[in-house]
Amino acid sequence: MRQMRLAWKNVLRNRRRSLVTILIAAIGCAAILVASGFALYTYNMLSDSAAREYGHLTLAQKNFFDHEEETPMQFGMADYGEVVARLQGNGEVAHVLPRVSFSGLVSNGDKSVIFLGTGANVAAESDIRGPFLKLSQGAIKDSQPGAPPYVLLGTDLARSLGAQPGTGLTLLATTASTGGINAIDVEVSGIVSTGWAELDKRLVYTDVEAAQRLLMTDKVSTLSVYLKDLAGVAGFLPRLAATEPAVALRAWWEQAFYYNSVKGLYNRIFGLLGIIIAALVLFSVINTLAMAVVERTREIGTLRALGAHPEEIVAQFMREGILIGLVGVGLGNLLAWAIILALPHMGLEMPPPPGRSEGYPLLVSASVPLYVITDTLIVLLCAGAAWSVSRKAARKPIVEALGHV
Repeated sequence: MRQMRLAWKNVLRNRRRSLVTILIAAIGCAAILVASGFALYTYNMLSDSAAREYGHLTLAQKNFFDHEEETPMQFGMADYGEVVARLQGNGEVAHVLPRVSFSGLVSNGDKSVIFLGTGANVAAESDIRGPFLKLSQGAIKDSQPGAPPYVLLGTDLARSLGAQPGTGLTLLATTASTGGINAIDVEVSGIVSTGWAELDKRLVYTDVEAAQRLLMTDKVSTLSVYLKDLAGVAGFLPRLAATEPAVALRAWWEQAFYYNSVKGLYNRIFGLLGIIIAALVLFSVINTLAMAVVERTREIGTLRALGAHPEEIVAQFMREGILIGLVGVGLGNLLAWAIILALPHMGLEMPPPPGRSEGYPLLVSASVPLYVITDTLIVLLCAGAAWSVSRKAARKPIVEALGHV
């Protein structure tokens, strides 16, 4: 404690210079925390979006993921009811959604447009997708016996067809059994947006039974499994694979190509930014302590003449560097927290990323491991800077140090 008190008094010898160095360390620390927190928020948002879209886990027929279908539903799942029942009886599973993926033409009588369709429990799909499937017009309705099935259209597809809730359309697709063309009449119940412009130009949602009737099949493409805890997917995957050996399994991160691409890009961008900020902090501390070493060279010579070992002198300068780092990260953490708490009230929006039609809030996430790693890095950089500038002066011959001017 006495040595730390002495180190603090040495830091205060030149208060202006020490203050500037501490502020640089604080701003550098805050910049790393805010930038990394923004990347972390983006990762969390993208992972949540991907997990909601694909399902925490996706079950399919053995060849579904590794082979291209030559005919519709070639690798669909038949007799999937038993698998659904077993999964729904598992205490870790929250929802199991059968899905039928299909494509074809949608027509209003005057114009036909290619669509990408999904047959699903539309109400459950909307609840699970949450903010990533926004209902802009109409409502989500259950199809009634004897009436045309209801569909949801993407916003751009609805605009292209001039469709509104209540509009009648016709879906045409290639059947799974004969390879011929089948058509069913449908009614638009609502218009939705996913935030992806290209997808909203083609998107059609309907119920599983309507999709199967259009394709003339009793199969589904996949089963999307949603767990009660997203963090438990990695542990649940091998257990499910052991109990369901007849199906192929994919976790959400294996299908979320956009998430993996953005994460890789951000890791490089913010990694480089972190290196630049760390270098600025390092050179700032080196500059401050190098000037202190030059000014105190005669003092170092005196300490050596009184019997102090070079290691003791280096340790004293390292303590000064650590104190500068500790004060800097303390102020940096406070500044980062102030920014994190202020951003939700400022209403700032990021512009839409490439391919999306909607922006997203500019927010920053906080993470205890992130703060611990960043703070430790800054303090270690300051200690390393002190070590690098003091070891040469501490080993200078006593006579030469005493005669320094």
